[in-house]
Amino acid sequence: MSKITNILVCGVGGQGVMTATEILAEAAISLGFDVKKTEVAGMSQRGGVVTSHLRFGDAVLSPQIAPGEADLLIGFESAEALRWSHMLRPDGVALVNSGRIVPPVVNLGLFDYPEDPVAQMRALGLTVHAFDASSLAIQLGNIRLGNTVMLGACADRLPFPAEVLRDAVLARFGTRKPQLVEANRGAFEAGRRAVGGEALAA
Repeated sequence: MSKITNILVCGVGGQGVMTATEILAEAAISLGFDVKKTEVAGMSQRGGVVTSHLRFGDAVLSPQIAPGEADLLIGFESAEALRWSHMLRPDGVALVNSGRIVPPVVNLGLFDYPEDPVAQMRALGLTVHAFDASSLAIQLGNIRLGNTVMLGACADRLPFPAEVLRDAVLARFGTRKPQLVEANRGAFEAGRRAVGGEALAA
């Protein structure tokens, strides 16, 4: 990765895109990085398009990632990942939830949903790791764990140990709802396994 790490997170409202970006930022801040982030939410709180830019490093002047400069694209929804794939560096990596969540603009007939967004991204020559984070979350007992699954998936592709991000996840949910700590720990590890990561020590 470059000296400044650029991460673009995208999805639709209600998936936890902004929360996930906040946790990534908290993990970077805990290590002393300069961190900048910005987000854009669609008109609808649930179902509208949501994107979030996160940049961290020794010194970061702007929160905005330029096209072709993202080290990581974390796609909570595959069609949105395809739509934002132009943001990736040539050697960047896309981590994509293959679980389909059709946005309202498709249901309204304003846009057609791509037949196979992941295949289209790969046809562009991009490195894509796709897995069904939504199904994993449901198997773990709560669809809302999908954002933690996605965080686990990116944990081994950051310029700091995976434990740092895991601890930031557990700190966030342990403070708000202590009973969710173990559920989120399991979701984080499920995400890491989905892309070939090894289990962390407790």
